[in-house]
Amino acid sequence: MAGRSKLFMVVGVAVVGLATVWLAAQLLEAQTPAASPTAAPGRFPAYTPPRTPDGRPDLNGIWQALTTAYWDLEAHGAAPGAYPQLIGAWGAQPGGQSVVEGGVIPYRPEALERKRANFKLRTTASVPGDGVDPPTGDPEMKCWMPGVPRMMYMPYPVQIVQTPDAVLMTHEFNGSSRIVRMNWPDESPVDNTFFMGWNRGTWEGDTLVITVTGLNERNWLDRAGNYHSPEARIVERLTAVSPYHLWYEATIDDPKTFTRPWKIGLPLYRRMEPNVQLMEFKCQPFVEELLYGRFTKK
Repeated sequence: MAGRSKLFMVVGVAVVGLATVWLAAQLLEAQTPAASPTAAPGRFPAYTPPRTPDGRPDLNGIWQALTTAYWDLEAHGAAPGAYPQLIGAWGAQPGGQSVVEGGVIPYRPEALERKRANFKLRTTASVPGDGVDPPTGDPEMKCWMPGVPRMMYMPYPVQIVQTPDAVLMTHEFNGSSRIVRMNWPDESPVDNTFFMGWNRGTWEGDTLVITVTGLNERNWLDRAGNYHSPEARIVERLTAVSPYHLWYEATIDDPKTFTRPWKIGLPLYRRMEPNVQLMEFKCQPFVEELLYGRFTKK
């Protein structure tokens, strides 16, 4: 009898011990946050963005690219700047990976020659009216408006202000801005071209799609001399992929310059500093001597 009681006691202690271990495991599991779906490097898990009052994804905010695409959309190594004998490492080009789908921009042979000439003359500044055609010198160096898609990956932030009828994009560089007219069927009402183009937007699900036409032939795509003609048609796509990232794509269709349409893609990062705002970068005073000094000196 005493042996049977001892056996029951041992079994009871074992059952209580196992139950305690099981309960502890359940409590630990309940207190551990559920793992979010994992994604491959460079990919984002599924995300449903917050909505504006009209039910569209809320893209409002200040965003900025962290990429070397503004130096060269294609892959490039580190290189000295235009005047290393004067400023050393200031202005040196950092290395970077291509943001072009497939790696290489599909230029027509004659257009590739012009791209190379652009780069060779990137620091030789011509101005309207001096008889140089096409104009020489990087438009960024001359403080011209950056154009599309270049404004989206320069090292300056972009502020998006979104309404049902229009989306305003303001760029810190030279205070450049563009208005995206939503669900606007018509092309530009004038024959002129624009540095920032004629922008019309639609929604495809949660993606803002912007069609840009009427772009100025003076626009460049980067500091490497990549460019497009006034016949370019650019389709941009902006998709919120997390609370802190937009995925940006631009497809460039320009039969005069390229053998086929081609696409770039890169993330834009939300600026998170408290009270973040666009600062003023009015660069015209910085370039007056470069551009017009020759006309004022005697």
